[in-house]
Amino acid sequence: MASIKNLGFVAQLRSDASNHVIRYRNGKIRQSGRGLVFWFRPETASIAELPMDDREMAIFVKGRSQDFQSIAIQGVLTWHVVDPELLAARVDFSLGLVTGAYKSEPIQRIETRLAGLVNQAALQYLAQSPVRTLLDAGPEPLRHQLDAVLAADSGLGEIGIAVTAVRLTNLAPSSELERALQTPTFEALQQKADQATFERRALAVEKERAIAENELANRTELARREMTLITQEAENARNRATGLAEAQQVEASAEAERIRTVESAKAETEQTRMMIYRDLPPSVMLGLAAREMAGKLDTIEHLNVTPDLLATVLGAFRREAAPLPPR
Repeated sequence: MASIKNLGFVAQLRSDASNHVIRYRNGKIRQSGRGLVFWFRPETASIAELPMDDREMAIFVKGRSQDFQSIAIQGVLTWHVVDPELLAARVDFSLGLVTGAYKSEPIQRIETRLAGLVNQAALQYLAQSPVRTLLDAGPEPLRHQLDAVLAADSGLGEIGIAVTAVRLTNLAPSSELERALQTPTFEALQQKADQATFERRALAVEKERAIAENELANRTELARREMTLITQEAENARNRATGLAEAQQVEASAEAERIRTVESAKAETEQTRMMIYRDLPPSVMLGLAAREMAGKLDTIEHLNVTPDLLATVLGAFRREAAPLPPR
């Protein structure tokens, strides 16, 4: 706002560069421009100050869709002054020359007019479609429609203002309707989550089954190898036993053959001896027997000779000593 210093009959006004000041005297414009500094007489002057920067106003519209569902719209509208002298002629921007404040509320009047245009266009847009269509489309189609409506409104140009931009931040149903609309989505998401959980569990079960099958296959393979090892060890033991038995059999056969050879030699020797003894005279046989017996006796303490034995021995000696008859 402009700064005014009162010095009795005169006063000084100092304005910012972002404000346009217009000084009237006797109903005519005496000075007009931005950032003016001048002296004036309060009793004869009338001064208006208009903001030349972009002004923002909040947008809030609550309407009904074609299917009678409540929808709220929020956003921001930006406007600025195009023709300050024209706007000052249509809207009262007069300053109190003592305080430097507006005598009325010109900014509020302009924003009220803009809000009316926005509300009318938004309500018409909402009433044309059901709530699901509006929510699926989002706020962008409504923003384009508001831009077109505000740009085409001649009343704004007639008072010297223009809309710079419209930004919609939200287009949402009531909380109850929003929960109702979200329920199918939540259920679908929950179903997908359940499906994902089921698939993870199924995959885990499949992996566990594969692990169990792998362990069973490994245990089966180990058992088969162990059985093969046991069979091989048994076969080796049988082979060793067979080899040992064959070796013992060969050894026994050799020993038997040796025994047979020795016994056969002994038998032949005894047979030869018997053949020799068979042709010997009885006296010689008796002598040999006596010598054999004497060789096996260590000492002879007593010897009993019966008359019969002595007669037999003497008779044998006589027969041996008798000459042979002539041939």
